[in-house]
Amino acid sequence: PQLPLSTMKRSPSDHFRQSMATVMASSPVEGGGAHVDIHHIKDHGDVDHISIEEYGIHSKKILRNAAVPILYEQALKNEAGSFITSTGALATRSGVKTGRSPRDKRIVDEPSTRDDIWWGPVNIKLDEQSFLINRERAVDYLNTQEQLYVLDGFASWDLEYRIKIRVVCSLAYHALFMHDMLIRPTRDELADFGDPDYVIYNAGCFPAKRFTKGMTSS
Repeated sequence: PQLPLSTMKRSPSDHFRQSMATVMASSPVEGGGAHVDIHHIKDHGDVDHISIEEYGIHSKKILRNAAVPILYEQALKNEAGSFITSTGALATRSGVKTGRSPRDKRIVDEPSTRDDIWWGPVNIKLDEQSFLINRERAVDYLNTQEQLYVLDGFASWDLEYRIKIRVVCSLAYHALFMHDMLIRPTRDELADFGDPDYVIYNAGCFPAKRFTKGMTSS
């Protein structure tokens, strides 16, 4: 929807601060009653930093589980096409593929899960060597970025089946998406998060090599 004229006359910075102040007025930080002060966002004082050298990623600037206002600010500053709608939501352009691409989905064919997957035109097999090639390309791409985002969260509310997920990505709006998709840990849970059960390397801005066995597009 078109923004009201009164909104359009204000600077993006003013609109961002008012929108985020409204969001944070009703959104306490998980694990405590304090709220993020919108005026202190720019120094990233409310963000944990983390090293992920163990994955071969050597970036010195990694924002871990950044608060929503920080992700908004980073998207507006660094990601072309990002803007705040009249309702306060972050909108952005995701590129050529704006929806799901089921024919590009691949699942590694390996013994422990082979018999549990319904293989077919959507769940397409990929051998382990091709997976390793794609993962290396993802890591290489992430190493070219000046700043990365890490989101640590949980899948499953049932503690018996809960798994720990770590997402590594180069775009703030991708981190914001996973902030909504996963169960966010409290501050104490984040401090004791330890090693994740799964790591997602989000390098969707970088094309796959079409000549790698099993690839059908970039």
